Amino acid sequence: MAKVIALAGKGGVGKTTLAALMVKYLVENQPGSVLAIDADPSANLNIALGVELEMTIGDIREDMLSQVKTSLLEGGAAMGALPGGVSKREYLDFQIRSSVIEGEKCDLIAMGRPEGPGCYCAVNHNLREVLDTIAKSYSYIIIDNEAGMEHLSRRTTRDVDHLIVVTEAAHRSIVVAGRIASMRHELDIGINKTWLLVNRVNGEIPPNLMEEINQIDAELLGTVPAGTDITAQEANSQPIMGLDQNSAVYRAVSAWMQKII
Repeated sequence: MAKVIALAGKGGVGKTTLAALMVKYLVENQPGSVLAIDADPSANLNIALGVELEMTIGDIREDMLSQVKTSLLEGGAAMGALPGGVSKREYLDFQIRSSVIEGEKCDLIAMGRPEGPGCYCAVNHNLREVLDTIAKSYSYIIIDNEAGMEHLSRRTTRDVDHLIVVTEAAHRSIVVAGRIASMRHELDIGINKTWLLVNRVNGEIPPNLMEEINQIDAELLGTVPAGTDITAQEANSQPIMGLDQNSAVYRAVSAWMQKII
């Protein structure tokens, strides 16, 4: 059974960079394969991982719905089949497997754009089944979430072993992190352990902010220092996966990954 780790937090707190570094740690230090799921509509985890993105789950979903509507207008799809008699489940299974970006020890699936107008309940049910089937082939699953955790809420992903709520040492970011940590109790999904991670820390966290952090309903996993090497990596259009192992940021990520793996 795959160990599932999901990240959530206010936009811009560095979730995607951390997700890529988590993948780097697992690939370099743990046996077994890794599946990275980019659940943010902006879909840029592939850039951090250094791979090309050609198709997202959102593209597949919208294309399938378009085909269903066309078939209905033409008098087909009476039993939910697509043109040619292909079932929705078969179509999704083939297309999603085709959309997986395969690496040596890490594969990537991007969820892509959010839902448009119309009913998506049946589609999301099929998506969840297909994704759950695919996920059984992996040892670890890393999910880079959008701030509101909509994909988790719609249950298009598996239950989560570790939810890491990311914040910066700033009031607004901490407030959002607290809301997200509380929101998890309302999700129709199992979350075994919720952690709080403070990213891009410069020196000591001020006492007033530390007091706010301690009030959040999640155990403090640790802190990650602000890193000029990360900035340089991105400025030079280099994938985060290529970050030097001696980087203070990578060492910090490695330390708390050892804690939860």
